[in-house]
Amino acid sequence: MSATLVWRAVLVSLLWTPCLAAQAGGAPSSTTTCNLEDGRQVYVRYNPVAAGKEKPANGKPWSPGGAPMTLFTEAQFFLHDVGVVVLSKAVKLNAAQYGRLPAVDQLESLHPGSATTFTSVGYGLQRINPAQVEAEKIRMFAQPHLIQIDTGFTGSFSLLLSNNASTGGTCFGDSGGPNYLGSSNVVAGVTSFGLNGTCGGTGGVFRLDRQDVLDFVGQFLK
Repeated sequence: MSATLVWRAVLVSLLWTPCLAAQAGGAPSSTTTCNLEDGRQVYVRYNPVAAGKEKPANGKPWSPGGAPMTLFTEAQFFLHDVGVVVLSKAVKLNAAQYGRLPAVDQLESLHPGSATTFTSVGYGLQRINPAQVEAEKIRMFAQPHLIQIDTGFTGSFSLLLSNNASTGGTCFGDSGGPNYLGSSNVVAGVTSFGLNGTCGGTGGVFRLDRQDVLDFVGQFLK
């Protein structure tokens, strides 16, 4: 799991990795690790919710035994695949070093093709296939281009970016990390999903430029 610091104590990441970790295995609690861009790590603990029991409400801060994290409901997580971690201590950077949220519907003007590029950042696997797994825990970046936007597959909430040896791409462990628009500090979306077990072909990104998403994240920046 990766994340972006958008204010002194506010991390933007994705929902489903920590949510599913908390629900899996039946352990008394579960811990997920969030890698910051400067190499530091945040450990967030969750208590699993028993089947049929009360679930966290949409957008309700949830902090069972660990650092606070706000969740959408996990039902159809891919429609709301964003989470916020509020740190207990501020991380002070120059203003230009924080990630910047996009304007409402800013990505609507983008056109698929090699000229529409992103900068994807994360701490995920470098390679995975039946013969080899490379999993150096280091921050890396790639510069994929836009494959799909506003299609029947991506809907209005996600993007598909290239994942290949030429452009690079994202893989397991990059989830939640930023996909900056071009070479800017505008976080167009967070790494959300892949379509196969080798991270090849395309990578899925959850868009941050939708009004409901910006409203959700923005409440923590006031």
